[in-house]
Amino acid sequence: QVQLAESGGGSVQTGGSLRLSCKISGYTYTTGCLAWFRQVPGKEREGVASFSFELGSNTDYADSVKGRFTISQDKAKNTVYLQMTTLNPEDTAMYYCAANGRVRNCAWNGYNYWGPGTPVTVSS
Repeated sequence: QVQLAESGGGSVQTGGSLRLSCKISGYTYTTGCLAWFRQVPGKEREGVASFSFELGSNTDYADSVKGRFTISQDKAKNTVYLQMTTLNPEDTAMYYCAANGRVRNCAWNGYNYWGPGTPVTVSS
């Protein structure tokens, strides 16, 4: 049924930019949320940015990425993006997107569909 696929990861230097894509297949969300997460081995998974399909806008950003990352949607392509700018080595991680059509409040809980991830490496 629902499948999520991330793309756009890669390796950049400090201060660079990347745009990650989360392609949704098998379903079109009109309610619920999609969020981007990231994780480094040995560390806790961190919520990065969340998007409400009902509101058609972002709902939450991690404090560490506010002002640098932007989440947005292209309805025609059934895709949600994470535009990342002013990257630093602390942003290095595997990035995942996740969705749930029944989530009322987005943030970081209740997601049941996950993509396989796309890696981001930021070097100095």
